[in-house]
Amino acid sequence: MRTDSSPGTLPAREHLPAAPAGTPVLDVVIPVYNEEKDLQPCVRRLHEHLARTFPYAFRITIADNASTDTTPQVAGRLAAEIPEVTTFRLEQKGRGRALRAVWSTSDAPVLAYMDVDLSTDLNALLPLVAPLISGHSDLAIGSRLARSSRVVRGPKREFISRAYNLILRGSLQARFSDAQCGFKAIRRDVAQVLLPLVEDTGWFFDTEMLVLAERAGLRIHEVPVDWVDDPDSTVHIVKTATDDLKGVWRVGRALATGSLPLDRLARPFGDDPRDRDIKDVPKGLARQLVGFCVVGALSTLFYLLLYSGFRAFTGSQVANALALLVSAVANTAANRRLTFGVRGRGGAVRHQAQGLVVFGIGLALTSGSLAALNAATSEPAHSTELAVLIAANLAATVLRFLLFRAWVFPDRREDESPMSPPYDTAPAPYDTAPASYDTAPAPYDTAPHETSRYGTTPYDTAPHETSRYGTTPYDTAPYDTAPFGTPYDTTRFRAGEAADGTWPDATPRLQPVRRHDTDSRDFR
Repeated sequence: MRTDSSPGTLPAREHLPAAPAGTPVLDVVIPVYNEEKDLQPCVRRLHEHLARTFPYAFRITIADNASTDTTPQVAGRLAAEIPEVTTFRLEQKGRGRALRAVWSTSDAPVLAYMDVDLSTDLNALLPLVAPLISGHSDLAIGSRLARSSRVVRGPKREFISRAYNLILRGSLQARFSDAQCGFKAIRRDVAQVLLPLVEDTGWFFDTEMLVLAERAGLRIHEVPVDWVDDPDSTVHIVKTATDDLKGVWRVGRALATGSLPLDRLARPFGDDPRDRDIKDVPKGLARQLVGFCVVGALSTLFYLLLYSGFRAFTGSQVANALALLVSAVANTAANRRLTFGVRGRGGAVRHQAQGLVVFGIGLALTSGSLAALNAATSEPAHSTELAVLIAANLAATVLRFLLFRAWVFPDRREDESPMSPPYDTAPAPYDTAPASYDTAPAPYDTAPHETSRYGTTPYDTAPHETSRYGTTPYDTAPYDTAPFGTPYDTTRFRAGEAADGTWPDATPRLQPVRRHDTDSRDFR
């Protein structure tokens, strides 16, 4: 099981620990633009629901996107009247810009947002954030397209929503069901690393965030919701759809070229089958075979189309060479990204050069096959030529995969095992420390009243003498406070934390609270 966390990666998910009452655990952001009518009833309804049902401290943040009506004044009054409400003013429009600004500065370990119209039933809020608090998931979204969801909206919005999500599945291979529902949450530690990679500042912000998180392997939890369409929504459907399609193209191109540093979002998942090493089984062989076969089938089709086109105005050998050259460049690029998962531009030229060597081998096989066919018959039929080329390409494909895997895109990652660094190289504190237990004189083996490393007197003569463990007697001192480990040492080290006692800043701790514990206005 992998328990280490390499530099630049997220630590293992853990349940948020308990914390003093009053520390906000959840920060719900409501982005608004000219919502002077709906803002006050929305905030009061949300506050009443959280105060009545949410077991932790919370905060509601109104993110004003450069409103030109009285929305800022309404938000200011709500913040003055309700202690759990704050307001944040931005001078530029954009829902994504507002969410980035508030989430980046919030101190709550769980961050959420919802639309001001509260179209989503609030009973789904606790199921939305619970997987993030427990450490089960990294992000959570409300889904209107889940089977158990209950949605009331017109056919036009229904069609647009389902068509958009089909586009995401077909173009970006998205597996989440609903990208546009205004009901989402994210852990703060994930947001700190993920948000700098998200470029969009408008409505596509949600989609881009989810696609990048999913491609990086983060876990997205979906909650079926009850949702009622707001007929007075001010969203411009055509403009929003156009901007979303532009965003899909931009993100798809970035993913295809490998320009996104998704390795920054890598997170150890614990005892995951993907983290286990199995001897004598190459890593990712099955996945690479499937990817190579798909790319090979498409490349063969592409090659045949090119050959047929070139053959119309040139000889068979020249047409074969040109078609194979163009398809080989495309094949190497596709296999580099899709089959072997190599991203970025580093080594791309070298890979293409090696791919051309593999191309030369394929050219020799196919050209030799054509030469043999022409030697056997002076004017072979076009269909016969294609059949011979297909057979030669199948033989060249097997050799191409072996060369790609072993030479062009070898797996250079070192096998990880429980005995690999840092475990076999880091000095063991008990084996090499000069004051280890097996070398230090034991208190019972030496003179009964001599000074030992555990105190100034033996246990049976001065039970209340001051020792290295404190001023309490040895039989009552807690083992977990000893500066050196004891046989019953309970000190634990979490993934990514140093064993030398230097710990990172802890996540704010959680503790269930009730309104009458902190609210002086409640006389129950």
